[in-house]
Amino acid sequence: MTASIRTLRTGMVGMGMIFDETYRPFFERVHREGLYERSFGDIDVPLTAVATRTGSRAEAYRKSAGSNIGAFQSFAGEDSVAQMLKAGVDIACVATPDDRHFEAAQAILSAGIHVLIEKPSVLDMAQLDELVALAARKGLLAKVVYHKLLDPDHKKLRTFVHDGVLQHVNNGYCSLLEPKSISGGQFAEWIKGRNPGTYVAVHYIKLIDFTFGGRLKTVMATGQRGIVGAASGPTWDSNQLRLVYEYADGREAAFDIHASWVNPDNFPGYVEQEVQFRFDNGVWNGHSRRRGIECTVEGKTPCEVKITINTHYNGTFVEPWGDRTQRGYGIEVLERFAREVARVEWGGPASERAARLSTAQSLAYNDLAADRQVVAAVQSLEAILDHASRGMPDGVVRVNGDAGGLALYLPGQPAPQVLYSPMV
Repeated sequence: MTASIRTLRTGMVGMGMIFDETYRPFFERVHREGLYERSFGDIDVPLTAVATRTGSRAEAYRKSAGSNIGAFQSFAGEDSVAQMLKAGVDIACVATPDDRHFEAAQAILSAGIHVLIEKPSVLDMAQLDELVALAARKGLLAKVVYHKLLDPDHKKLRTFVHDGVLQHVNNGYCSLLEPKSISGGQFAEWIKGRNPGTYVAVHYIKLIDFTFGGRLKTVMATGQRGIVGAASGPTWDSNQLRLVYEYADGREAAFDIHASWVNPDNFPGYVEQEVQFRFDNGVWNGHSRRRGIECTVEGKTPCEVKITINTHYNGTFVEPWGDRTQRGYGIEVLERFAREVARVEWGGPASERAARLSTAQSLAYNDLAADRQVVAAVQSLEAILDHASRGMPDGVVRVNGDAGGLALYLPGQPAPQVLYSPMV
């Protein structure tokens, strides 16, 4: 029997580094193999249209990809997202700089299209509220990418916590250090006035929030300037963020998250990542460079090829049967989104779509509605750093206190600044 093949036409907003590392291999694989699951059958997930500022990356990709990708339309300029939507897409992915996420996601949902947004989803709670409400009204999925939740090490950590093997987190430390080539090259244009905490620490904010639960209570932050931008300016080289959570039994845990994008380019690893979490009955240590692989190649390491290689996130391989593949949890998370949409739309009778939608929206690892405490931490971090850059350091944000959902307390100020009035 020949079954009809359904199609999820996909739009892509932004085609920078993250597109090349994760979306590109995903689209190329599903172009070649399609996507299948017993609940929804065989589907195609073509890259149908893209929206970028200049169109140059899209054309460069079209040339380099050749037959690895199907034909797609490219739109550039201020109205590129609107043009992409008019071209006809069923789902859309947003991988622009994070301060441009909201407008694109709002337009996509308003057009009745499911959306996947790179982390952080948005930069403040009001934006999150609007997108969640819009998705609910339209009956759509609105999801966010936190690919580190699919890291095998992090999945094992959550498994131990979920199963009660590790009991009651006491405190923790996370560090993620990007090389200077990130801030000085690939992202030099958009990082002015920004900080690496929002860009990369958010992965660990989500890891902590998703894995341990609890109620976010306090946010504190500081940082360093002077390498990427002026020492007195608003652009940060590194940040140190502290989150305090309270749990159902009244006990608290503090988590320190350090992020930087000025690590030396000749550092032996691509990105330096480590975590330590301490529990009532144990300690969890994880380190991206200590997973068992070291490699030295004359004339190539440690710059062109790194000495310690993270093959978990994203790796290219020649399989034992001869195929060349690219796989990893950075790509896997994108496939999960496509499958979730396909289950909602085609995973059973049309009369049961609402129930399938509700099931997909209950997935706290990626649904926008479950992202409240993460976005609250991001908004708090940015407010604290903004005031510090203007000569008002040492701010503290209290979450769901007497003054409101997010209240910024500054030394010497008699009253807090309310960043967000409703309860987080």
